[in-house]
Amino acid sequence: MSHPEEYDVVVLGSGRARFFAWSLASQGKRVAVVERRNLAGSCPTIACAPSKNVIHGAKVASYFRRSAEFGIAAGDWKIEMPAVRDRKRKMVDGIVARNVNAHRESGAELVKGQGRFVGPRTIEVTADDGTRTLRGEVVVICTGSRARIDPIPGLVESRPMTHIEALELDRVPKHLLVLGGGYVGLEMAQALRRFGSRVTVIERNDALVHREDRDVSDALRELFDDEGIEVLTATPVARVEGQSGESVRLHTTHGVIEGSDLLVASGRTPNTDGIGLETAGIERDDRGFIKVDERLRTTAAGVWAVGDCAGSPHFTHIADDDVRVIRDNLAGIDRVTTGRLVPFCLFTDPELARIGLSESEARGRGIAYRLAKIPLAAFIRPWTLSESRGFYKTLVAADSDRILGFTAFAPEAGAVMTIVQTAMTASLPYTALRDAILVHPTMAEGLAALFHAVPARP
Repeated sequence: MSHPEEYDVVVLGSGRARFFAWSLASQGKRVAVVERRNLAGSCPTIACAPSKNVIHGAKVASYFRRSAEFGIAAGDWKIEMPAVRDRKRKMVDGIVARNVNAHRESGAELVKGQGRFVGPRTIEVTADDGTRTLRGEVVVICTGSRARIDPIPGLVESRPMTHIEALELDRVPKHLLVLGGGYVGLEMAQALRRFGSRVTVIERNDALVHREDRDVSDALRELFDDEGIEVLTATPVARVEGQSGESVRLHTTHGVIEGSDLLVASGRTPNTDGIGLETAGIERDDRGFIKVDERLRTTAAGVWAVGDCAGSPHFTHIADDDVRVIRDNLAGIDRVTTGRLVPFCLFTDPELARIGLSESEARGRGIAYRLAKIPLAAFIRPWTLSESRGFYKTLVAADSDRILGFTAFAPEAGAVMTIVQTAMTASLPYTALRDAILVHPTMAEGLAALFHAVPARP
């Protein structure tokens, strides 16, 4: 091993930890970021932002199909998938350029290549132009995760798409089979249906987004039924034949399902293989995630891990908070990951968003609650949009006015949820939102109606 170059901080993977690296570099620290592919990580380049870009294009396509509803005479129009793809690529190029400029201005060094640990806090980086060895006083692992391909006979051989390939499509699949009824599968299923594909979703569990309450799963099922998306639940796949992009056949417990293309969206696996963790004394759990404590310290001194690879909830905003946890602890401020509120938003149309407890979680923990639920038709804004499908739902403590949880299946659900999240973070009683003066007519205004429906304490 060559004599290592010394740094204050070395970051392996340029996901959200890059912001931490930039901040320290701008303060005069010697910082290196090791990245094998795109500076910025997967979220803005191959995952979150690209998918939302394409989903928005599908929303526009849905408006064309509904044009008569809005008093607009339909003319000749068609989906041009190369243009959909190129709009997404243009956005990604712009995001990457911004990150390259920010990185350059920060003073942090970008080391391109494949990094792996070769000793304590020591990373060897291999690239086409040679090999370098870096050692950090502090090392942060931010290698993320990738789409999981389950060990189903014939699945790998069928060369299925993951979200990455689906977001690069320059054609409309004739009949898309989506393996998995979670976030990625549902978002892409609806988008490609709106672009013109026939779509079948195959989910091994007995409900879509099966960890959510049954009314949530049923609402999504009804949405997909109405949009002409076939949904098969409780349908495990035993074997796959054919080639995605040509003809593919899924052999299931309920018969054979045939389609032209196959998208695998059945979960994520951490990018922790082949990076020498054992060499550095960094342990993993039985699923491959790096073992960390509540401060995100690994089992090796001076080495921390953030985001998906550390087993944190697989959301970019959680990786951002992971970075804040490390930042504060290194600065001598006690901060932990336990007990934090974890918001999520599924970007179907309408969106599904939740913060805090669901009903099933509350019941499972033996937490008594008061329930309020209203349809979107209970307030005005959805009527103005012709988007009255959906509901708001909240759980309030039985013995106090504390908000335990909130779920929205509605347009702008993510933004509306954030209002409730802010109230929960500030420990405000539900009456603060019930009695607030909220702008009329907005989606947020429905919160007043929802919290007015909370039953009185028993």
